[in-house]
Amino acid sequence: MKYGVYTAILHDRPLPEALSVIKGLGLDAAEINVGGFLPPVHMPTIDDILISDAARDEYLGTFTEAGVELAGLNANGNPLHPNPEIGPPTLADIERAIKVANRLGQTRVVTMSGLPGADSAATVPTWIVNPWESSYLDVRDAQWEAATPIWRNLDRLAADNGVKIAIEMHPHNLVFNPATLERLVETIGATNVGAEMDPSHLFWQGIDPVAAVDHLGELVVHAAAKDVRINEAAQIHGVLDDRHTRFTGDRITNIRGGAAISAWPKGSAWDFVALGKGHDQDFWNRFVVALARVDPNMAVHIEHEDESLGRIEGLETAAEVLLTAARTVPSPA
Repeated sequence: MKYGVYTAILHDRPLPEALSVIKGLGLDAAEINVGGFLPPVHMPTIDDILISDAARDEYLGTFTEAGVELAGLNANGNPLHPNPEIGPPTLADIERAIKVANRLGQTRVVTMSGLPGADSAATVPTWIVNPWESSYLDVRDAQWEAATPIWRNLDRLAADNGVKIAIEMHPHNLVFNPATLERLVETIGATNVGAEMDPSHLFWQGIDPVAAVDHLGELVVHAAAKDVRINEAAQIHGVLDDRHTRFTGDRITNIRGGAAISAWPKGSAWDFVALGKGHDQDFWNRFVVALARVDPNMAVHIEHEDESLGRIEGLETAAEVLLTAARTVPSPA
């Protein structure tokens, strides 16, 4: 198993310093953002790497020098977004991520399935959360029809480059749970599409991530270590809590298309928290062991989004839990 950090949380410092942080945490791997919602801060020479062996070798040398393994690329975003300033560029980023992964000897690219609008005139995506009547089924099925050729081509490109696409099952996407992940794989006849198993987005849906790993089996190709705490407010507001507001001042995190990350509700139904603050050590032990049953070489990367903890403090908290869990994984026979 490989245990590391998705380095978007460390975009405040250059790559060598970010890798030094990871090494200092006792971790040995890094997942690098290469486009999508965010620019490729930790791979500024991505276009050079695609064409230059020298640029490729220099980039990989940064990891060798730090004693940290490059173990996956990330291009999370919405490749199906109807806004031409968002959808097509995001799709191009994912395609580029697959190609640069091949150049770097990488076999995993993390992204999201994306989500179209409700019809051909739409300008924003429409998530059919619960198609309780037939018109919603019509919209949902049309969205799947629109997504199918795009994802069939991505699967083919991934196969040609020796890469597995690891889809984060995320809200506001066509693929947001194991059933929709399986639907995508079956619909396109995928050979190179699987799941990035991120427990955080499953917890609030009432899904047991360990049961989901066991159910999906070899379709799980990558993993995130990210926790969620369900709060008492969920008893009143439910987990579909939409009381978000807008950040102001220096708290704004802009993403592609002129949008920005929203501020979480006060007294929220649930929160992203550091490992161990939502689910205890026993859960994380069982989760890592379940991943190891699928693939003893699985990469598991901390994704830090706990608003109550600073960047380093949050990573330190999560690393302690993850490394404790790592010690419970049986040695290969």
